[in-house]
Amino acid sequence: MHVAIHSGVVFSDGGLLLKSLQANASVLQENGIVLFGPRRFRKAFKTPLNALDEGKLTPDAFERLRAQIPDDPETGRVVMSTVDFIGELNSAIKDGQFYPHAGRRLALLDQAFEGHEVELFIGLQNPGSFIPKVLMALPDETRESILASTDLSCLSWLTLIEDIHDLAPAVSITVWANEECPLIWGDIIRSLCGLSADIPLTEEFSLLSSLVDADGKREIVEIQQQVGHADPALLQDRLAAVFSQHALPDRIEEELDFPGWSAQIHAAFSELYTQDLERLKKMPGVRFLGR
Repeated sequence: MHVAIHSGVVFSDGGLLLKSLQANASVLQENGIVLFGPRRFRKAFKTPLNALDEGKLTPDAFERLRAQIPDDPETGRVVMSTVDFIGELNSAIKDGQFYPHAGRRLALLDQAFEGHEVELFIGLQNPGSFIPKVLMALPDETRESILASTDLSCLSWLTLIEDIHDLAPAVSITVWANEECPLIWGDIIRSLCGLSADIPLTEEFSLLSSLVDADGKREIVEIQQQVGHADPALLQDRLAAVFSQHALPDRIEEELDFPGWSAQIHAAFSELYTQDLERLKKMPGVRFLGR
């Protein structure tokens, strides 16, 4: 059985991916896919994973985790979706890196799910936006501690992915840039669910449509009818052109309300982020969705 774990990062998709999976419940059921969301995480995974972070993992944790896999011959894939599998908000920036417990958490899950193929799916976000969002969401004391002990300029998603790959080498990793989600939403859902490209999805282009004006919405419908999924590269190029020409500024622009976080700092992180994404595209054991 395949165990597909979608985990964040925090603030990356606002829960939209889970909503899309739920909207396609009939497709999942027809293809032998069982979906677990945040409620199952809180009930079954949160306690043992937090205990692992604190070095207090109990011997029965493996059995408790293993019991979450359905014993059903009709089920070929389990999809687990919540931002917290690789770590909660308070560990998003910790010990000088992003999600320092992620590698050990995935190693534990891989061990608990022995005999099954474990896959991790992560949507990354520009650190120039991600870092101030995390800092502003944390308690004042935690934020001040991070600022006093962490060189923010050294934070990179490469460290996170390399840690997971080193500590859980059997876990396959799929990543994408959150900024490209509107253009590759269907690819993300199909990859996560192990579905072929010709299987239709409900509201596949709803995210992109929500970000463009009325003319853009009409063009998206026309592109669907003219191109469909027969030519994925052409489809993505046409959708990218619509997004570029018709995107609504107030829907795509972010206000980074963090003291001292200037446009220059954001631009510097954006350049490093672009370089990291290019390296991830070439990293062994990593599948990159997008262009």
